[in-house]
Amino acid sequence: MKSLKSMSAAALPLLLGASGLAAAHGDSGWAGCTNETLTGRYIFNASGFTRPATSVPGTPWVPKAIIEVLQFNGDGTVTVPGVTVANPFGDLGSILQPPAGAPGVYSLNEDCSGTLQFGDANGVTFRMYVAPRRGHKIWLIQTNPANNVFQGTAQRVGGGD
Repeated sequence: MKSLKSMSAAALPLLLGASGLAAAHGDSGWAGCTNETLTGRYIFNASGFTRPATSVPGTPWVPKAIIEVLQFNGDGTVTVPGVTVANPFGDLGSILQPPAGAPGVYSLNEDCSGTLQFGDANGVTFRMYVAPRRGHKIWLIQTNPANNVFQGTAQRVGGGD
């Protein structure tokens, strides 16, 4: 009886350690990201504040909002098939539906952080964090141009799964 207890006592830490190791690596849901993580159609919903780039100091910030369709191609490119914008500098409450937006490029790091840029080197740029494994959700904050405080999320609605 004594040897059974001592064997059980010796085996218990090994079993607990092995199960903790499996949980730490296999069941945690963590999988690194690559550009291929983002594939499919997403709806981007964002809001924040903006002011004209040519504004003088003290110019008030005004609300800004957008809903945009993003098509990530899994290769570092993205297109914008549709967009609706609350125009902060038009008539109060005006809603615009401009033609499809400029294509963009993105880059994802293994830790699922990355950047998204539209237009040239001086275009609109976002810092983003992507849900690991399937990339079904993206959190974004605009970093350029400096006259914006703008953040939102994009949720996959088609393709990629």
